[in-house]
Amino acid sequence: MNNFRQFKRMFSAQLKMTLREKQAWFWGIFFPVILMVIFMVIFSGSSSEEFTGKIAVVDENPNEASGQLLTQISQIPVLEMESDQAVSREKAEDLVKEQEIDAAVILPDEAEPNALTILVNKENEQDVTTQAISGMLDKFVQQANLFAAGAEPAYEIQMDSISAGSTELDYTDFLLTGMIALAIAQGGMFGMVDLVEMRRKGLIKRLRMTPANMGIFGLSDMVMRMLFSIVQIVLLSLIGVFIFGANLYINLVSLIVVFLIGALSFNALGYFFSSFSKTTEAYMGIANIISFLMMFLSGVFFPIETMPEWLQPVSNILPLTYFAEGLRDSMVYETGLTGSLWFGIGIMTIWGVVSFLIGSLLYRKKSIVAIR
Repeated sequence: MNNFRQFKRMFSAQLKMTLREKQAWFWGIFFPVILMVIFMVIFSGSSSEEFTGKIAVVDENPNEASGQLLTQISQIPVLEMESDQAVSREKAEDLVKEQEIDAAVILPDEAEPNALTILVNKENEQDVTTQAISGMLDKFVQQANLFAAGAEPAYEIQMDSISAGSTELDYTDFLLTGMIALAIAQGGMFGMVDLVEMRRKGLIKRLRMTPANMGIFGLSDMVMRMLFSIVQIVLLSLIGVFIFGANLYINLVSLIVVFLIGALSFNALGYFFSSFSKTTEAYMGIANIISFLMMFLSGVFFPIETMPEWLQPVSNILPLTYFAEGLRDSMVYETGLTGSLWFGIGIMTIWGVVSFLIGSLLYRKKSIVAIR
């Protein structure tokens, strides 16, 4: 019973310290909410919009072949023509230069067609829309060649998709789980700042001189931070689902395992930072740098596959990468405890264990005499 009373008092003290720590609240709650709202407002719904490309057609020497091509191009549903009729070469060039259209299609000026010319703005030559228009027209030319040769295509591409959920998944679902992972990670890395202040003032030394059980002190701190992380995951999920329409299909068992291992691992990272930081400013500086790097290299906002190939190996060793993927698998794709999920859990566990052991070693080696 004495241990239970100690736990209650220490838990109450830890909770009061956390509530007073404005930086922990900002980085753990408000910052992830602000980031998530900004990104979701910018990107939500963009993936469901139908693709369209605006073009102009140039037919300087109308003939039977160019007339047929003009008719067929105008019937491509995703290509919006700037005018119902063909325009001059000069007008098409002006439209492309002013970026009023995505591309101009110049039809062959001979009765015997040889080539279609696509005129694009140099600045947008590698743009996604430009590449899409080029690909569609390339397919159109291939079909026209087969038709002219009297041949029928032997193969065609059919696209289908499957999902664990009942509706189509989009960027909102991806971002929501990434932001939850980021919030919990930052709560752990920034949440140990009070240990630096306690050590600097000699409070830890005084606590060790009392009958207080240091194991219970650590347990109360860990339980408090777990509750803080539960607040984060619930709050962000509610915002994502009810405000932005995110879809969650949760596998509760895998979510609990990933959540516990991830939260403990990032708490261990924060503990490690506090073990060698002499001041609060030094601790916050280190935590800010690490958090900033992982924020953009761990697939929180965008898939890792879209990053440069030389940068992807760095992402593949970061704990936040596997935490975000684990939460995404267990909250969006309803994945159970499969081999790939266990691999990520193992990486996070290694990070957590190594960070805790090094931090403990540094705490034992350093003097805890008050620094004044």
